[in-house]
Amino acid sequence: MKIISVRQRLYPALLLPLTFSPVLQAASAPNEQTMIVTATPQTVSELDTPAAVSVIEGEDMRLATPRVNLSESLTSVPGLQVQNRQNYAQDLQISIRGFGSRSAFGVRGIRLYVDGIPATMPDGQGQISNIDINSIQDVEVLRGPFSALYGNASGGVINVTTETGRQPPTLEASSYYGSYGSWRYGLKATGAMGDGTQPGDVYYTVSTTRFTTHGYRDHSGARKNLANAKLGVRLDDVSKLSLIFNSVDIKADDPGGLTESEWKADPQQAPRAEQYNTRKTIKQTQAGLRYERQLSAQDDISVMAYAGERETTQYQSIPLVAQLKPAQAGGVITLQRHYQGIDSRWTHRGELGVPVTFTGGVNYENMSENRKGYNNFRLNNGTPEFGHKGDLRRDERNLMWNVDPYLQTQWQLTQKLSLDAGVRYSSVWFDSNDHYIAPGNGDDSGDASYHHWLPAGSLKYALTDAWNLYLAAGRGFETPTINELSYRADGQSGFNFDLKPSTNDTVEVGSKTRIGNGLLTAALFQTDTDDEIVVASSMGGRTTYKNAGKTRRQGAELALDQRFAGDWR
Repeated sequence: MKIISVRQRLYPALLLPLTFSPVLQAASAPNEQTMIVTATPQTVSELDTPAAVSVIEGEDMRLATPRVNLSESLTSVPGLQVQNRQNYAQDLQISIRGFGSRSAFGVRGIRLYVDGIPATMPDGQGQISNIDINSIQDVEVLRGPFSALYGNASGGVINVTTETGRQPPTLEASSYYGSYGSWRYGLKATGAMGDGTQPGDVYYTVSTTRFTTHGYRDHSGARKNLANAKLGVRLDDVSKLSLIFNSVDIKADDPGGLTESEWKADPQQAPRAEQYNTRKTIKQTQAGLRYERQLSAQDDISVMAYAGERETTQYQSIPLVAQLKPAQAGGVITLQRHYQGIDSRWTHRGELGVPVTFTGGVNYENMSENRKGYNNFRLNNGTPEFGHKGDLRRDERNLMWNVDPYLQTQWQLTQKLSLDAGVRYSSVWFDSNDHYIAPGNGDDSGDASYHHWLPAGSLKYALTDAWNLYLAAGRGFETPTINELSYRADGQSGFNFDLKPSTNDTVEVGSKTRIGNGLLTAALFQTDTDDEIVVASSMGGRTTYKNAGKTRRQGAELALDQRFAGDWR
């Protein structure tokens, strides 16, 4: 697909009328070593993190790419696989070391964060449709369960941080054009008032993007509107407050799949999609507040609170015969979700014979969901007309929440040897009330809870200032999602209480070497999983799941991130 880029950057004089301009931290030259915060209590470099971590910078993600999908720029991360379904009614399929590959929609097995706000719900189901590539500062990918700061995931963490406004103020317009009516245009304003060290200093980053496409296939058009804002103010010499706002509005047709013979005859056709008018709409709005305060030279606290709502309507191509079955939920899904959470964190730096850093906290998340299902047809003189919401076939209220205390520590044992160790106690609860009970469709109400200790630790030895070796071990925990619990394999009513959470133990050895302006990383890992969750059956639009017993994953990862002269990389 040929893409034309039109980009213009406008500077301070154009922003003088703005009443907000803003930053908490003074602009500084980029460090030779990319800075990350995902895996450890302190901000350390990618080289010094004793785990398999990759960092992709936002500027690199925006160069010569449409800025529409994360698949454009995350494919260089070893162990991370991103499948672009070329279907904007479905999320990208993302897996880390094989975890997440079972997902038919959304993201599972991986914890997702955007500016500290989880894009993963308490049950482990995540989505990335609200990520604004136009304003990303960096994306950190932690492979493996080696941080106690995050829970309910087996594969790792993807942490997205958006830009913090700096001086001078800028206004950036960007646009990309491509085949099949593809068009993306965006506007971004960033700036700061003050250097971030004085009370009243503020910063801002505001970005908005619109993407439209007719699609390569029939019935595959899409429209996506996205807005992202990050505002902050220094309250006094020791505290600051940040506000994060995000909104996404998606309308996409779903072309569905083709048989081999259909694809050979005409790969652009979408016969069932046009028959049932399959489509999906998503509206999501969320906001978060982060308060940070330095209590002393040794102690800091951070509190992150957020809330959001998400509405989804999806029309599916469920055959008429299947929709008419008493236990079927129809071919139209409507979801209304309200979610909120808070993460309170305390960090202490001190001495216990050796320098040590403690980070302790409590994480609470909850989500309430109203889920309804309808027939994807209405009768007109006894003839079904597809593509219209028909009779009610499902009506339930689902609640999910978790409470996770955690502690992570970092010990500098000698000048060359350090130890990172942490533990998290993860507790997840589910509760479902079925309001649609009819002959042949019994009461599917039920509840479940899961609890697990999640230890993690790593040793790092510095052979030189530019070469580190590490050994890491950790335990992961992945609960079934509310969808996976909804149906029993035997076809009876009620929750699938036979489905257990999966747990895994990972051991990893690795090497990280600074080579000039580049970083060479290598890792060997083995992951043993108990009760892996897999598909048991999928018929008539209803999918059931089971535990597979024991599985083992083994792998090797090798990556070189090398910067050459100028803009070559």
